[in-house]
Amino acid sequence: MTGSCTLRTRKFITNGLLSRKQFVIDVLHPGRPNVSKSELKEKLAGMYDSKDLDTIFVFGFRTQFGGGKSTGFGVIYESKEKALQFEPKYRLVRNGLAKKVDKSRKQKKERRNRARKVRGTKKHGAAKK
Repeated sequence: MTGSCTLRTRKFITNGLLSRKQFVIDVLHPGRPNVSKSELKEKLAGMYDSKDLDTIFVFGFRTQFGGGKSTGFGVIYESKEKALQFEPKYRLVRNGLAKKVDKSRKQKKERRNRARKVRGTKKHGAAKK
């Protein structure tokens, strides 16, 4: 894995409602198949003076045809608590901040079918039984 990578951010927005900075990331990596997300997180932490890598999330990367350039999305939260509050569960699991709850296919189907039998606000309680 020789060769370095260059990061550029576009469409930078400071989102006050979600307490985060969000942007599109362009990664130039000639001579390399792709760049690991952990390496991207470290570079972004240096660029935006973020001390905690748990507040940085990068996702949705697509490599251009022919290679050498990838584009994805990144967010940097103000604190770990805000990240846990606003970030979707599956992304928290990917970054090691939450545990995946394993449920069998049969359990999911049984829960859904129990909820179908009731209407309105009782539906929430029926699904839990």
